[in-house]
Amino acid sequence: MGAPLLPGFQLGQTFFGFKPQDRKIFHENIFNLIWYGEGRWDWNTIYHMPVFLRTFWTDQVNKKHGEQNERNQKAANKQTSKPSSPPMQKK
Repeated sequence: MGAPLLPGFQLGQTFFGFKPQDRKIFHENIFNLIWYGEGRWDWNTIYHMPVFLRTFWTDQVNKKHGEQNERNQKAANKQTSKPSSPPMQKK
């Protein structure tokens, strides 16, 4: 008779890291920093950046992007508030 077979380890994740559902959010964050950062960083730099710095830059990019959206909205509102046809001229 041989030794009994061990069923294997049934341990969960024992170290810090991302849960599978959080990986999508992480990679979206990397994409957004690269895309809206307008080429300031490459993928490798963002991926290996410490979390506090990545969070800081994400907040900065979101703030700047929000300000740009507000300026665009105000400009669009100004254009729509003006009459679309020129005033009629008297002869």
